[in-house]
Amino acid sequence: MNFKSWPFKEAKKLKSRFKDTPSRPINFQTGYGPSGLPHIGTFAEVVRTTWVRHAFEYITGWPTKLIAFSDDMDGLRKIPNNIPNKELLNKNLGKPLCNIPDPYCESNSYSSFMNKKLQEFLDIYNFDYSFQSSYEAYKRGDFNSGLSIILQKVDEVKKIILPTMSEEKQKHWSPFFPICSKCGRIYSTRVIQHNVENNTIDYICDNQDGIFEGCGHKSNVTIFNGKVKVGWKVDWALRWFTYEIDYEMYGKDLIESAKLSGKIVRLMGKYPPTSTFYELFLDEDGRKISKSIGKGLTIDSWIKYAPLESLLYYLFPNPSQAKKLFWGVVPKSVDDYLSALRDYEKISSEKKPDSPLWHIYNRGTDIPRYNTSINFTLINNLISALGADDFNLILDYLKRYDLSSVQYVSTIDDLIKKAVNYYRDFLLPQKKYRIPNDREKKLLNRIHELLLGFEGEGENELQTIPFDVAREFEVLPSEIFQMFYKVILGQERGPRFGTFTQLVGKDRVLHMLTNAINS
Repeated sequence: MNFKSWPFKEAKKLKSRFKDTPSRPINFQTGYGPSGLPHIGTFAEVVRTTWVRHAFEYITGWPTKLIAFSDDMDGLRKIPNNIPNKELLNKNLGKPLCNIPDPYCESNSYSSFMNKKLQEFLDIYNFDYSFQSSYEAYKRGDFNSGLSIILQKVDEVKKIILPTMSEEKQKHWSPFFPICSKCGRIYSTRVIQHNVENNTIDYICDNQDGIFEGCGHKSNVTIFNGKVKVGWKVDWALRWFTYEIDYEMYGKDLIESAKLSGKIVRLMGKYPPTSTFYELFLDEDGRKISKSIGKGLTIDSWIKYAPLESLLYYLFPNPSQAKKLFWGVVPKSVDDYLSALRDYEKISSEKKPDSPLWHIYNRGTDIPRYNTSINFTLINNLISALGADDFNLILDYLKRYDLSSVQYVSTIDDLIKKAVNYYRDFLLPQKKYRIPNDREKKLLNRIHELLLGFEGEGENELQTIPFDVAREFEVLPSEIFQMFYKVILGQERGPRFGTFTQLVGKDRVLHMLTNAINS
């Protein structure tokens, strides 16, 4: 099994971790911080981990388990821009996400709403996963054994963490973050005594940093059953220790955190998981997408404009290479996915597992056939040319353009619906038709004359018309195309003239040319 796609490389790396067949399932984990609405970056981590998991199962035959962990015991540090009821949230800054009211008034808490949103989208793709809430795990006592070890080795944990912190933060740092029993905040408390003999800590709620103001309450509390949580790097190690995690991916920004967490879990008596990092997703301006400020694509919106599988196809290439995620990538992503569907049957059976489609469709099961020239861009060009987004009208044009499309009616129906949404929300608002000048009207008129007298067949012959006009008027073909797109379609770029004319019909293009010439 000399497969070269990256999930198989990761799977082989994980397999080398074991000398013999384990007596338990191999545990994979993904992490989610529910401080804001889950975006595609969150979804991508689960998808990629699943691809590695499936590749691992394929080469070993061993049972596996995927834990989708939500850190809902974390405190709310700032309010995302895209979350309502900011006044309510502002009153609860510094409290654990699981103890903050739901600003949408749909769930029991802020984090339960966010957790539900994540699970809804994961369920669309039919993931096989076990969802785990940090709050429930702490309260249930899952971490009690590990917490006791951390308390016993608190000085050794400090030796690992303190050198990475400023002198000011070193003074009062503890791996434990108690929840104040009076004001309910987690970031306003400070540990003043670790009591190893009875697994408790003494704390005072006196943090006065201007955001999380302490209430001054002083108390003693057990470290068990959700009365405290541990800080991020220690918490990560605690999960690895408790659930015996064998594999986990993480963002490039967490490389140093992973190293420190690895040292802590070794201190606790176990090994860190096999892992790899992925590059962060960037927005249109090249900046990191962050759910904490509410920017970037939400994972439930892509499917309004494009098939889910097109997103997966876009996500599949090497995770260590950065990708931009904004609405402008949608059309090409869909077209690339459709092109891959057309080519899949040409791939030999022994090489199919290296195809992205093999991974996207659960080890190559039920990959749909698609062998027509119709793609997302072509549909959008048709909608733009018709100036109408009537479903049946668009479908009728597509059937006339490519008779083979009737074999793939369900796929094309879905593409039309999503293309209409994309056109309405992203293309139509950007359209700016330009009135041609006298010289440009002469060029358009000549195109009209040649098209009117055209008696050939096929896109390639139609494509010669603008080139003939360019030679006749001694202008660059690119100049004619750019003018044609802006004047006729109201956009910067467009389809090949031959394809466009074949798609919408000779009479429709002649009508559009006439209107432009007479404008």
